[in-house]
Amino acid sequence: MISADMEGATGVTYTQDVIPGTEQWQRFRRLFTGDVNAAIAGLVAGGATDVLVNEAHSSQRNLLLEDLDDRAKMLTGRHKPLSMMQGIDSGVDGVVFLGYHTGAGVDGVLAHTYLENSITGVWLDGVHASEGRLNAAVAAEHGVPVLLVTGDDLTCADADDYAPDAGKVAVKECVSRYAAICTPPARTVAEIKQAAKAGMGKAGRVDGAVAPHRIEVEFDATHLAHAAAVVPTVELVGTRRVGFDAVSMTEAMKAFKVVTAIAAGAVEGIYG
Repeated sequence: MISADMEGATGVTYTQDVIPGTEQWQRFRRLFTGDVNAAIAGLVAGGATDVLVNEAHSSQRNLLLEDLDDRAKMLTGRHKPLSMMQGIDSGVDGVVFLGYHTGAGVDGVLAHTYLENSITGVWLDGVHASEGRLNAAVAAEHGVPVLLVTGDDLTCADADDYAPDAGKVAVKECVSRYAAICTPPARTVAEIKQAAKAGMGKAGRVDGAVAPHRIEVEFDATHLAHAAAVVPTVELVGTRRVGFDAVSMTEAMKAFKVVTAIAAGAVEGIYG
């Protein structure tokens, strides 16, 4: 399985690169699809017989199906129960985090966690968590190893902590949130393909471990925390911070989706 986000794709550095409908988005859809195709080719070369690509960015309608490697299938569209990790419970033997980025509150190209702004930090069991860390915990619960992570150099460094055995491909070097030293696609495609092929050596499900988890979310404004705390299982733990417990990582991520959706709905214009 490939969980495909866009901010960490080859060449992407700016808002318009990833916002549906813009001229730049149309351009970077092709590069994004190229990265995904490279991963597909590598996985197949490494022995994969079936590849599912889960579109994981924003509208989740960004990849070009007509240009997708025909050895894969694509899950596209929003409102999936497991969001970025939809399909992890379908018997897959490994997952690739493609085009990932660092989390809210730290350095990295287009760094954020679920909401592009408004969230200033997320913690999983007391550890600062990017989307990659959250999703790796979901994969572990289902006994699925992370085979490869691609994104900027800081994303790869983050992944060294939560998925130390996974391959890493840095397609760009972070300069700031909106600037990077980018490697051309002719090189990143080759590197992703090679790393995905090598990653297949680590494929194979193991016994998962279901355990309780706690997530805390900090916002940039008090009213967002108060809005999220309306959910019965969510409590205010600080002026701008909420927390909740769940019996499993899968349930924790479902609750996290609710919290972020409510917070996003409570944002009021330029004041947030």
